[in-house]
Amino acid sequence: MTRRRTGRRPGRHDTREEILAAARDRFADGGYDGASVRQIATRAGVDPALVYHYFGTKESLFRAAIGAPIDPAAVFPRIWAGDPAELGERIVRTFLGIWEDPTTGPAVRATVRSAVANDRSARLLREFFATQVVRRIVHELGDGTPEEGALRTSLVASQLFGVALARYILQLPPLADVPVETVVTAVAPTVQRYLTGDVAAPEPPPSAQSNG
Repeated sequence: MTRRRTGRRPGRHDTREEILAAARDRFADGGYDGASVRQIATRAGVDPALVYHYFGTKESLFRAAIGAPIDPAAVFPRIWAGDPAELGERIVRTFLGIWEDPTTGPAVRATVRSAVANDRSARLLREFFATQVVRRIVHELGDGTPEEGALRTSLVASQLFGVALARYILQLPPLADVPVETVVTAVAPTVQRYLTGDVAAPEPPPSAQSNG
């Protein structure tokens, strides 16, 4: 009598890609928090253990699904270590370094181009930014409300991605041609203000209040 084998089902050569396709669908539809490994495994037609075998964690699966070239959990400790007054500079330099790097640069360009052209890719990129970046920045900032932290982070993102689109995607001169340090020097003070400065809407003048 032949004993039935137990344990993880052997994967086919395309199993990993099937899992990634299922993950993209679930993350796009339900967001990071709304998608479970079990749901993704069911959609891919595999055992959840096989998902963990290939990707280790749900977070790693999410990064692989959108083609993220970096692990924010590995990058953020280096950004937050140091003088808080120079936080904006460290963020800008790290961000531009990812685009400039010959390994990570092509991957992040491809991800952003896909997000610009495709609604599902845009949803995935927004979800990645919200769950893997915004949450970490809000947690580290500590002060203020979660809503204020999210506003600060989105302002930082608007600055960084605006520069990246102009420099690396549209390649607008002279921004596309100047040294990285020139961009860091120009952009870092604005990012620092978004992180630690006053971003609250100004109170209307008394005359405006009385006329309302």
